[in-house]
Amino acid sequence: MDLESGILCVDLSKDPKDLEEGSEGWKNLCKKVREACEEYGCFQVVYEKIPVELYEEMVMALRDLFDLPVETKQKNKSSKQPYSGYIGKADVVPLYESLGIEDAPILDMAQAFTDLMWPNGNPAFCKTINRMSQMVLELELLIRKMVFESYGIENYYDSNVKNSQCVLRVIKYDAPRHSDDDSTTMGLLSHTDKNILTVLYQQDLPGLEVLSKEGDEWFQVSPRHGTFTVLVGETLKALSNGRAHAVKHRVILRISEKERYSYGLFSAPKEDVMVEVPKELVDKDHPLLYRPFNYVDFFRFFYQNYTLENVLEVYAGVVVN
Repeated sequence: MDLESGILCVDLSKDPKDLEEGSEGWKNLCKKVREACEEYGCFQVVYEKIPVELYEEMVMALRDLFDLPVETKQKNKSSKQPYSGYIGKADVVPLYESLGIEDAPILDMAQAFTDLMWPNGNPAFCKTINRMSQMVLELELLIRKMVFESYGIENYYDSNVKNSQCVLRVIKYDAPRHSDDDSTTMGLLSHTDKNILTVLYQQDLPGLEVLSKEGDEWFQVSPRHGTFTVLVGETLKALSNGRAHAVKHRVILRISEKERYSYGLFSAPKEDVMVEVPKELVDKDHPLLYRPFNYVDFFRFFYQNYTLENVLEVYAGVVVN
């Protein structure tokens, strides 16, 4: 486990035996993942299960997608919650453009999105998006299991997975041509994710920055091939009764001739599921911090109050007398 630029890195490919549940290596990894979630709210993961050629296929797929007319991309909509569909060319972040593919690891869902974008078909895109999202979901579930086991709430893991869904968000940042200081420009505003976990892959250009837990320093997350960045969301913070830290992050772009692509898998509770702190995580040293809440209602509240700091505490926080 290395500390590089303030970001912890967990190697899941070092020894296959470490991934055998119940082994000392597994227990050690669970402990390290928990510590990273609590102290930093994020960490990098070395994960070598994904074939090298799939990364290249994914970049080509994203280029094909973002080269489509805006009118076509705008067909990507979701009635479930804000920010789930197409987002592009907003005044505050004019270089940012993204689309959301709901339940992309399910072939029928990947096909439905593909048919929406390419009515005449694009089987290569569908295959690539579906395959990559399946493999990233496998990684996300592995990390989630480690978190649940490290907190001693592994009995809740299966139901948590059953009651969750995922969105694959694919992102393009246009290359900045100029900025106020001619060196950097804002790609994505500072924010915390509201979901359970985000597993993000950057292409080969830097940009992602995370804020220290103390809130006094930004660290740049260097992109490395085959390495993903895991970000703790507000929902995991609630599930852990405040132990896990939902990290604030942003994207800062530097003058470059290249556009930047990335993609992230966002796991979140399903529409009718309540987020509730397990009783095992409440005791005299850790009083209950959050009342049960519906995730989609929470997200809509955030959308309506996006400038509000500590939105989770405001929405679901328990008032301590």
